[in-house]
Amino acid sequence: MVLWLGPVIVATITFVFSMLGMGGGQLIIPVLFWLGLDFKTQAIPVGLLCGALSATSAAVTYIRKRVVNWHVGAPFMVAILVGPPLGALVNFGLPAKPIISMFAAFTAIAAVLMLTGWKPKRGNLSRRGQWLLGSVGGLLLGFVVGLIGRGGGSFVVPLLYVCGLDPKMAAATSAAIVTGSNWMGFISHVTRTDAQPLLMALCGIAAVVGSQAGSRVMYHKLSPRHVKVVFGVVLLGVAATLAVKDVLLAP
Repeated sequence: MVLWLGPVIVATITFVFSMLGMGGGQLIIPVLFWLGLDFKTQAIPVGLLCGALSATSAAVTYIRKRVVNWHVGAPFMVAILVGPPLGALVNFGLPAKPIISMFAAFTAIAAVLMLTGWKPKRGNLSRRGQWLLGSVGGLLLGFVVGLIGRGGGSFVVPLLYVCGLDPKMAAATSAAIVTGSNWMGFISHVTRTDAQPLLMALCGIAAVVGSQAGSRVMYHKLSPRHVKVVFGVVLLGVAATLAVKDVLLAP
């Protein structure tokens, strides 16, 4: 069932998440897990591959449309590449349940941050503050990528929003930032995967198709307010589902 249902779900997820500056791995991974794949050796590698392809595809669209803010995004892009290998090493020493718990907690924090529209009272950060936030935030998010198998986009967007970018540009910039971290996360896990090559290929193609469609809809159709609301609601739903089904009700 997962061989034909998985790509359809991946295309749907990447369509939505590419609008939000994310690869979609944070939802693809638990969905594949619920469909029967092993969380650490199958769901995470396939999800990271799909997230990497989706983020890359969407980033190409946003770069061509010139909605990526490189002044803020460049420090993130460099720093976020450092942490995934270390996070992946820690991941293989942990049981699945604590990893899923962290997955849900981080997702809920990101959702609430965007839905409340919180920003520092002193206003937008200076260029130096943006650089510092990008460097430190990138290192931490890179570690999270390797630890819990997600691309980091759900944390990058709120941080860029706090820096002063409007939600639409924050999402576009996030897509460019998380491209490298998604690929680093996938590389960190690919040697330990036993997922079917055909499943990985079909899901990868579906991720590209979905992200191309989603990124074009975001640029042409969605307002910044819509992006922020959709971002918060989607992530809050993911966090709640994970917390209830795979943490509270799990044996």
